[in-house]
Amino acid sequence: MKEITQIRKLSLWIFFIPFIAINLCLYISQNYQFLNNTIFSVEQIGRSNFSIPYLDGSLSISRASRTFPQYLIFKPGMWITSLLLYYYWKNNNALINNLKSTSINYKFKVFGILSAVFLAIHSIFLGIKFDIQIYKLFRRVVLLLFIIFEIIAQGILVYHFYKIKTQLNTLINKNILILKVTLVSVLAFVAILSVPILVTKGNTHFKHALEWNYFVGVIMFYVLSRFLWRRTT
Repeated sequence: MKEITQIRKLSLWIFFIPFIAINLCLYISQNYQFLNNTIFSVEQIGRSNFSIPYLDGSLSISRASRTFPQYLIFKPGMWITSLLLYYYWKNNNALINNLKSTSINYKFKVFGILSAVFLAIHSIFLGIKFDIQIYKLFRRVVLLLFIIFEIIAQGILVYHFYKIKTQLNTLINKNILILKVTLVSVLAFVAILSVPILVTKGNTHFKHALEWNYFVGVIMFYVLSRFLWRRTT
């Protein structure tokens, strides 16, 4: 099936582009001296000392990515990822329609495309400075909607695949499907448990560390998608 071939290709790009983008921004933030006295000199707020934010939460993805020149990497990376996400969910919808002999827009497609839209909106407004409280709230809400819609889309999709796993016996690796179900379940569980901490002040380092690890967890879903489907001719 052509949709499977497309999904396998898209999945790797959806993982590697944002993963490389955020970590390259982190590298530039921590090695800003290499760009001193050049046109790409790193803004002061975008500079940081060496750390491993995945463990110590020393800085957020936003701080590492929203200033010049890091946003030259982050913003295009997220825009491209958003576009790829659109095609990923579109192809999965077409695949399910082929397998079930239907012709509808499944909910996972709707939520998946909405998550892509909110990721693009978030990247557009990241780094734009407005000293207005409603604007700061808007950015947080957009990022939150991206995460919520992404997890919902992933959950509904794996639910559909799990229901027809017998029909997919020759097309998928069932162990990978179980890993996908587990990953989505863990992401949803962690999100629910973290809400009380996220809505209160303080715990900044924990919030930052959660942000880095959670983002990687979300895009790990797509690595598993690459290995879920067997190669087709």
